[in-house]
Amino acid sequence: MSFMNHVKNRRTIYAIGNNVNVNQAKIEETIREAIKHSPSSFNSQSSRAAILFGESHTKFWEIVRETLRKIVPAEAFAATDGKISSFAAGYGTVLFYEDQDVVKGLQEQFAAYADNFPVWSEHSTAIAQFAVWTALSEQGIGASLQHYNPIVDEEVAQTFGIPASWKLRAQLVFGSIEAPAGEKTFMDDAARFKTFN
Repeated sequence: MSFMNHVKNRRTIYAIGNNVNVNQAKIEETIREAIKHSPSSFNSQSSRAAILFGESHTKFWEIVRETLRKIVPAEAFAATDGKISSFAAGYGTVLFYEDQDVVKGLQEQFAAYADNFPVWSEHSTAIAQFAVWTALSEQGIGASLQHYNPIVDEEVAQTFGIPASWKLRAQLVFGSIEAPAGEKTFMDDAARFKTFN
């Protein structure tokens, strides 16, 4: 399959389960390799990841659930609870981080670009997230990208021993595809693209 076909096949899958036919070691290797080979500005390699399986995966989503329970009005919590349960039903979660010590080091080393390094760090994590998501999709694993940061950052860092310099940017929950993605619509190309000769 061509690269573009892999890009097109990568979709947000909300109905996931833990009936994955790929072994955990292969999934972990795929995630590591995808991040390792993702480009970053100045080859900063600022992207970090915590890969959660089993009890750790479940624990993360319980942290999210209980954090939201304190924030979401009680009468609206049932929908939130259902959503979190759907994520917890998956096989694993990748927590994507950016190492702020790397960003600060580059700001000090290249002062003329100091304001850009936090932005370029966001580019790095986005590329890493996309690479992992697409690589998992290639193996028939469904995923959806979530953003419960920063409300869970502190407890997650304490629970999993995450270094203080790592800043949580996104969570990719993954598992078996229990129902296909919905139809994807696209806006008109004329509103998005301009070509000049």
